[in-house]
Amino acid sequence: MAMTVREKKVWFEIQEWEYKLFSYEPNDLVLTYEKYLEKSFSLLPDRIQEQFFATLDNWLFHLHALIQGSQLQLDAKERILMAGRVFNDQIEGIKDLRLLSIDQLQYIAEQQIARHRLYSFAQGGMAGTGSSLMLGADLPAMAVINLRAVQLVALVYGIEVNTPFEMMSSLKVFHAATLPVRMQRAAWEELISDLHNQDDYFYEGKEEITDVTWLEQPMKQLLKGMAILTFRNKYIQGIPLVSMAIGAGTNYQLTRKVTEFAHKYYQYRYLHKKGEETLEYN
Repeated sequence: MAMTVREKKVWFEIQEWEYKLFSYEPNDLVLTYEKYLEKSFSLLPDRIQEQFFATLDNWLFHLHALIQGSQLQLDAKERILMAGRVFNDQIEGIKDLRLLSIDQLQYIAEQQIARHRLYSFAQGGMAGTGSSLMLGADLPAMAVINLRAVQLVALVYGIEVNTPFEMMSSLKVFHAATLPVRMQRAAWEELISDLHNQDDYFYEGKEEITDVTWLEQPMKQLLKGMAILTFRNKYIQGIPLVSMAIGAGTNYQLTRKVTEFAHKYYQYRYLHKKGEETLEYN
């Protein structure tokens, strides 16, 4: 099916976003930090590294499944369907959402995105109080918030994440979105390659998700925690505003980064179904 004028405009917006992503050039400080991180981790025996990343992958798989089957997620799914029926009362299931226009889907997706950015902001603010409990829960909470956001954006664009291919795709979107910007080009190209070369149910590509390049984001979260601990006793009118601002701002920016990447990917998926193969892909 040929794309409408509006869909072609969104398609070219995705291409512009790709161009900015592909043209990103890291500075020397970033490259030095990357080499230091990789060199430090390489000191561990290969067996330990393999066990570490296998455990991390397994944790992400189980967390993904737990979120997907939760009542909270099922309720959100029903709210998405209700929002879709505002525009088209013929919508019965998630796949029917593809009947909506790109602007209607974008409106529903932006509602989910804004909600999860707010969740991250609030979570960061609570972690910024310096409470040991909230700081300890911050990293798992951010994983839940951002994985859930990716799943809901997929649902908005008519994609259930309960098949092997879609589960791996959503996990890889989460992984790619949390990578440093300089590494996102390769991750994006791998996602698009998987999309064009795989069938709609089974996944036959690389199943490993995390590696040493992904550790930079958890390290940033740890550095954020150290900054919070440093400033948690700096009160302004009885409130640790500086540490709360650090926590809230860092978490918000992470979810902003994840949701923007996920939204572009699932918009691409939607346009792919609408016939973007007739356009030249740069």
